Amino acid sequence: MLIDKKATKILLKTFWDSSGWRFNCLDIKDVIKRGYLTQEDFEYAKSKGMMFDTVTISHDECLSRLKNAALKIDIKVLTSAFLYSLSTKQVFLRSAISSFSYAQRIENHKFEHHPDTRYSPMTYSCSICEKYGATGNKDYENEDFNVLNFERIKWGGIRYCDIIYCMFDLEQFTKYDNFSPTEEDIILFKNILQTIEGCDNKDGPTQLREKLKGVFPSTKDERDQVIEILAELGILKPKELRPIRGPRNDWSGAEDWRGEDGYEKSVVDLYFGNFIK
Repeated sequence: MLIDKKATKILLKTFWDSSGWRFNCLDIKDVIKRGYLTQEDFEYAKSKGMMFDTVTISHDECLSRLKNAALKIDIKVLTSAFLYSLSTKQVFLRSAISSFSYAQRIENHKFEHHPDTRYSPMTYSCSICEKYGATGNKDYENEDFNVLNFERIKWGGIRYCDIIYCMFDLEQFTKYDNFSPTEEDIILFKNILQTIEGCDNKDGPTQLREKLKGVFPSTKDERDQVIEILAELGILKPKELRPIRGPRNDWSGAEDWRGEDGYEKSVVDLYFGNFIK
């Protein structure tokens, strides 16, 4: 499946302009009602698989669909797509490899209430999902896949550890044709690994992001997401838990990684061994 340029433009301009996010927490019907998107544009983008009606889905169905989507995908296809994205900047191809990793390692299970009573009864987090570093709500009511798809198309995703994103991500990925990375893509990935190796011991993900500038075509936000994806895969794996740096920290899976940790060669070999010799 080719990505329709007009539908992509409709999706992006719905949520984002030169000032950033255009609105916050609106149902797609309200988005249309308030004039951020016309019904005609919505129907067009929806017909091209770029925008969606809201859905309600349970934790158990979501996890089942995630596992089923993973069964349809070969790991080599995911690796090829990730590499292919490095030179082409088709960032929407990147996070599927992380979503697949979650689908592979999380056991199929029924929702189990999280014992932490700080969560409201309607949005209890699943305690079993948490054991795998994932987030799973009991129910996803009126879930807006448009926001998830915007984040995927714009930056390569954000909510990598949420099972609803992983499910959506893999189901979208199964619609694409296979991608063949070039020698340039492989070199770019090797350069990313060399940059990781060249970090100072105390460098964190923020310093790595700056050192990756110019290593492959990317914006600051896109580099953030590549780092997070590598962390979710276990390629950037901290050797220990570390204190949060500063009063504000936007990192997730990569938060505890430091330069002294380097990268996990065994995980690189697992996913990229066919390309990285």
